[in-house]
Amino acid sequence: MSKPKVFEKPSGVKDYLPEAISQLRRIERNVLQCMERWGYREILTPTLEYYDTVGVASSTEDKKLFKLLDRKGTTLVLRSDVTAPIARVVSSLLKEETLPLRLSYHANVFRAIEAEAGRDAEFFQTGVELVGDASSESDAEVIALAVAGLQAAGVKEFKMAVGHVGFLNGLFRETLADRPEAQVALKECLLGRDYVGYRETIRHLGLSQAVQSELEGILRLRGGQEICSQAREVTQDPTAQQAISHLCEVWDVLKAYGVSEHVVIDLTMIGDFSYYTGMTFEGYAADLGFPVCSGGRYDNLLSQFGRPAPATGFALKTNRILEAVSKYGTPEAPYRILIAYTAAQRQEALQAAADMRRREGVMVETRLVDEAGSFRAELQPDETYRVNGVIYQDVIEFGL
Repeated sequence: MSKPKVFEKPSGVKDYLPEAISQLRRIERNVLQCMERWGYREILTPTLEYYDTVGVASSTEDKKLFKLLDRKGTTLVLRSDVTAPIARVVSSLLKEETLPLRLSYHANVFRAIEAEAGRDAEFFQTGVELVGDASSESDAEVIALAVAGLQAAGVKEFKMAVGHVGFLNGLFRETLADRPEAQVALKECLLGRDYVGYRETIRHLGLSQAVQSELEGILRLRGGQEICSQAREVTQDPTAQQAISHLCEVWDVLKAYGVSEHVVIDLTMIGDFSYYTGMTFEGYAADLGFPVCSGGRYDNLLSQFGRPAPATGFALKTNRILEAVSKYGTPEAPYRILIAYTAAQRQEALQAAADMRRREGVMVETRLVDEAGSFRAELQPDETYRVNGVIYQDVIEFGL
């Protein structure tokens, strides 16, 4: 294997330059402040976790985990999500706190296979977990907060697609009760949004025309509140009917929040069907072909850490949001000031810089200058000043 070149990076990771980082931090800050206003307290968990606890419990496939060994030979993982670590904390350090708990987070996460697919192996998530409330009100709350979070991040056009794994589980149990392999295959197609493959799989199952039409018909179950009544007619399975009732309740709460215009019901939405237990959703920004937000209900996770409790939440994919908001142009830069001073005026100049830095939206740099003439020769005044390629809105001199 050839030695990496000096400037090479591992596949799937990237450098963020100052302009991008400025936008990224602004997104993080605005979203976390939004979550705090909704009553969510921020939590920070380690980058490294034990494979046998958090790694196994996470929603990430084993082949996507970054694994390493500590000095004792114990297998560790780089966190692949933040939900499982929070479940560990809720079941240990926060076990005496009364439920429900509202927690928020921002962290980088790692998934190995993303690099192979030309996607990021390291990316950023900002999200919340609402632990201890199984109601439709809590599901609607996290969806409404996801809408508010995207708006706080600066995403102007987006849609939330909301589904329920119970509907598909009930429908498939009714139509494919003795064919579990076919159920998994169809779910895999829906998870990958492979609707062509979904139809082809159905046609190769040798089903009656009526059942085939019923299974293909769910691809049209996408829209507003009317989808609830349409879905009730598709299957009489109790689990599916209960799922639709739950989604109808969620929709009513979203209307009360005033955010239903951003939401569509999509009954092909399944999330990770081995992980989510109820409502699932994804948020899509205009002009981007991949989700900028995902979440749902995962009522079985906490029991793996010894504290059974219902839970729901979501994660905003912050670096993807950065791509979305970059299309709107660069946000207004801070007012940039350069203070140039001689050694004799150092104290006065640095005190002035400290005073100016207390102002909102002001960035102040300082520079010791030996000779006034050589410094002024660097200035290229116009409406702003350019010094060594850097643009300042103002230059203030002390002792020159």
